Amino acid sequence: MHSPLIIALDFHEGEQAIRFSEKLDPSLCRLKVGKELFTSSGPALVETLMKKNFEIFLDLKFHDIPNTVASACRAAAKLGVWMVNVHALGGSRMMMAAREALAGTGTKLIAVTLLTSMGSEDIREIGLEGEPAQVVKRLASLAHACQLDGVVCSAMEASMLKSQFGAAFQLVTPGIRPKGASNDDQKRIMTPREAIEAGSDYLVIGRPIREAADPNRAMEAILEELK
Repeated sequence: MHSPLIIALDFHEGEQAIRFSEKLDPSLCRLKVGKELFTSSGPALVETLMKKNFEIFLDLKFHDIPNTVASACRAAAKLGVWMVNVHALGGSRMMMAAREALAGTGTKLIAVTLLTSMGSEDIREIGLEGEPAQVVKRLASLAHACQLDGVVCSAMEASMLKSQFGAAFQLVTPGIRPKGASNDDQKRIMTPREAIEAGSDYLVIGRPIREAADPNRAMEAILEELK
């Protein structure tokens, strides 16, 4: 089966990420490189991981003026990453500039709606109207109108977004915790099976795989549960 698993490489240094990646079977997952790891180790790390046959989700959440974001997306595509993301809060002109920069490259473009660490109080604090699900729906609608490939959202919003935007609009969901795992700092979470049944296309999982005695076996167990 096609694996929906994206493993978050939340490490301080590139050497740690590379050592961990050597424990993983590329046929079972993709890898997510975020801000800390990319800042410490840069494009060279991404190239090293791709040489090991991993597809990379470059999770830098670009949010800037349209021209700057477009240039950053072109650089990501030139690097050869599988997927890159922007913040939907950057607005339609920024998202369309990013989409145009990636046209014909094969690199997927998705938009972050609302961070899974944010609850009702957090969004009120920054002046957004409505509850988390309403904010996510508005931002996802904007990303869909800009013809992005999909959005990052909580699995709790996946069913709503799938029914509104259809199967082709891909949903990447962090805040995934296998049964028995700690919630850590995530507020809106689901198990892998719950998330897939709700409509998630890709599941971002971090600590439960990184801290497993046998990461491949842990991934295989999740994939078996999803069959």
